[in-house]
Amino acid sequence: MSLNSRKGNATAEEASWYCALLLLSSTLLIMLTIFTDEHNSTTIITLRRPCEEIYVVGEGETLHTISDKCGDPYIVDNNPHIHDPDDVFPGLVIKITPSSSSQ
Repeated sequence: MSLNSRKGNATAEEASWYCALLLLSSTLLIMLTIFTDEHNSTTIITLRRPCEEIYVVGEGETLHTISDKCGDPYIVDNNPHIHDPDDVFPGLVIKITPSSSSQ
């Protein structure tokens, strides 16, 4: 083989390695993008999930903040054991009924 022929083969082999590397990188990038999109969709669904039907009041929460968070404007009406809306304490168990417009 001549020197030019060897040089041409080396260049062709180098080009094929670059193409293989580019193909592998593109495939990995596409797979990563798909995985990230699926993960973000799951996160969004989790964040939009309404409160459970039985809710335990946490430290610093008020009926107003729970109502906003859970989408239930009638917490006092649906919980007859709450006599004073201002007397809410951590650990109090309440029933949540989200309004249909918030879901």
